[in-house]
Amino acid sequence: MAMTFNELRRIKDSLPSGSMRRIAERLNLDEDTVRNFFGGTHYRNGEGKTVGVHIEQGPDGGIVTFDDDTILKVALEILEEEKQKAE
Repeated sequence: MAMTFNELRRIKDSLPSGSMRRIAERLNLDEDTVRNFFGGTHYRNGEGKTVGVHIEQGPDGGIVTFDDDTILKVALEILEEEKQKAE
């Protein structure tokens, strides 16, 4: 799967408060690792890990490809749940 970096950031910015923790708990990951998936650089004390996100420079922030898009899928599920709550 691939998308622009700006699209990835829009998804992250659309998530409700507490979503990083929710994703981390659901996938048994450190919160900083989830943040790193969305473009963060949280590697302090060895807690946050790299997550196989590759960014190639280009328009709209560049193209992002993922080794594993599980975090993205959970984020999109959360957005869908929020959308259904609002209807």
